[in-house]
Amino acid sequence: MQIVTIETTERNQMIDITSMVQAKVKESGIKDGICYVFVPHTTAAVTINENADPDVVRDILNILRKLIPHKDDYRHIEGNSDAHVKAALMGNIATVIVNDGKLVLGTWQSLFFCEFDGPRRRTIVIKVMED
Repeated sequence: MQIVTIETTERNQMIDITSMVQAKVKESGIKDGICYVFVPHTTAAVTINENADPDVVRDILNILRKLIPHKDDYRHIEGNSDAHVKAALMGNIATVIVNDGKLVLGTWQSLFFCEFDGPRRRTIVIKVMED
């Protein structure tokens, strides 16, 4: 298991972490298996989506803002209920097949760390397991 930190700079953002995760897969020395990427935070998430057009990330964040506004009739006193809901919808784990030491992702796919309560210093847990 490897733990990495990431600094976010905005309240809501998606950061491409594919190269960071691929580097950890390489460091593991495992050629074939599974890579788990886990985000141990209740107001952040991880997802796989398109990396070719930055408008995709903008659209995802825009829709999430519209569906789950920052200010609403929330009962959670800390003022970040929207972040909890967004993180719950996006999910806290991504599973990617590893083949010949490389993450198996589609042509346009990347792993994204999703921040919904930033800016913050966050932790990402990466576990690579051999077949």
